[in-house]
Amino acid sequence: MKQIRRAAERGIGRHDWLESYHSFSFANYYDPNHMGVSILRVINDDRIAPATGFDTHSHRDMEIVTYVLEGELEHQDSMGNGSVIHAGDIQRMSAGRGVSHSEHNPSDDTTVQLLQIWLQPNKSGVEPGYAQQHYPLSERQGRLILLVSPDGRENSISAHQDGLLYGALLNREESVTYKLSAERIAYVHIARGEAMVNGETLKAGDAMTLSDEASVQLDGIDQAEILLFDLPGQ
Repeated sequence: MKQIRRAAERGIGRHDWLESYHSFSFANYYDPNHMGVSILRVINDDRIAPATGFDTHSHRDMEIVTYVLEGELEHQDSMGNGSVIHAGDIQRMSAGRGVSHSEHNPSDDTTVQLLQIWLQPNKSGVEPGYAQQHYPLSERQGRLILLVSPDGRENSISAHQDGLLYGALLNREESVTYKLSAERIAYVHIARGEAMVNGETLKAGDAMTLSDEASVQLDGIDQAEILLFDLPGQ
């Protein structure tokens, strides 16, 4: 079964310094039909204006993944971590029993675009943790690369959750097939460009949930940057 959610159907949060598109219910956007898929609870497509950002705030019991598409994001947290996340970087913060952090755009003239992803943890009250790793876009060209996993396999970042997050870049005539195990769900999000997913054309911001499917077929159309989540069945 295939379910498509178009970019234009997402919730929108607009502020003087932030434009955020919510794939699932978040903050002031609430849609009981879109509360998440399996353990995937949030995908926010954020655009943060220069020299602005999220001041210090707190989280607990959530695995938070930040995926920068354009520009840079400066991170500070109560664990003592301070870093700049660049395009091509993946950051994972395990909120666990509680952590505070801030996120700001350090540029004076460039907007940063990022995806913030929340995954429900498989354990509560864990020690808060942080990891950051660079995955060159060239390594994802024409193939799926594992970015986040429960156990850090294949040079991925480990997280306290039961999903797998893959990334790929596909140009026209580039294709990949992903085999989906029984009792698992796939969620495909097109971050940029255009691709065909199991015969359906998706553009930037579009997504598809696939259940009871043996595989996921991804075909590039126009410089597609794709995230594929392999998630526990609901």
